[in-house]
Amino acid sequence: MDIKLENVGIAVRDLEAAIAFFTDLGLTVLGRDTVSGTWTDTAVGLDGNHANIAMLQTPDGLGRLELFEYLHPDAIETEPTQPNEIGMHRVAFSVPDLDAALEIAARHGCHPLRGVATYEDIYRLTYVRGPSGIIVMLAQDLRQSD
Repeated sequence: MDIKLENVGIAVRDLEAAIAFFTDLGLTVLGRDTVSGTWTDTAVGLDGNHANIAMLQTPDGLGRLELFEYLHPDAIETEPTQPNEIGMHRVAFSVPDLDAALEIAARHGCHPLRGVATYEDIYRLTYVRGPSGIIVMLAQDLRQSD
């Protein structure tokens, strides 16, 4: 079977705030829509769902995030995911300059969970708590020359 990753879907509390965060990091908005009806009920498995959605893409064109903000039924608030919880863990991005990416994240009130680590002189990386509590890993490949 020839399979490829289409996108990662993330439910968010505030679609505009999430779009602002991810576009400031360099993703672009491919499209936006409001979806509802029988087809979404069937696809999602949630009767009467109605959501605003946005599809974002990484600059290399290979990665996509689908962000959705539920209008109905009401979104269910949960505790933010912890790094060791089973289930959806995080979304990770390679960035050319980790310090610059962290400055962008900070403008959105998003800061490292603990600090910045270096893995075997190969990567500088950190987890930040993004919009709606999303864990976002930012990693700079130290082997890449500018």
